[in-house]
Amino acid sequence: MQKRIVLFLVLSISILGCKELKEEQKTATESSTIEVEKASISLYEDLDGNPVELTDYRGKRILLNYWATWCRPCIEEMPDLLKLQGILEEENYVFLFASDQSLKKIVAFKEARGFDFKYIKYNGAYAQQKINALPVTLVYNEAGEQVSRFDGGMAWDSPEMIEKLRKIQ
Repeated sequence: MQKRIVLFLVLSISILGCKELKEEQKTATESSTIEVEKASISLYEDLDGNPVELTDYRGKRILLNYWATWCRPCIEEMPDLLKLQGILEEENYVFLFASDQSLKKIVAFKEARGFDFKYIKYNGAYAQQKINALPVTLVYNEAGEQVSRFDGGMAWDSPEMIEKLRKIQ
């Protein structure tokens, strides 16, 4: 009889213990999900700190240039990119200039240099984009698919480049 009582107590404690463990695991899972949701921030943000997604520009062609304020080839190609932006403004293109530097540095650069671009902050790691050196420019079609990649500084306003970008659909 005592063995049955002991066995009953052991089983009861085990069952209750498992139930509590499952509740603890459920709570831990829920809190880790919340932490993941909080941790997942947009890869890009505008100069006011608002999230920017490339999908915001679906239906447009995107020229996304990764650059830095300290990158000489990046700065040297900006006048050509400014000309190209003017040439392609009627061709359904959006030009975005992404830097992983602080918003403060990007704004200071914009004010000092006066290039009229849509600057955004890149919150990811360049390795995610397979970027080893700057500048890198990615071109997306109207469906949001990356269709071209250019590594290094380019002569963006050349007739060949303009024609190549106009043909992207």
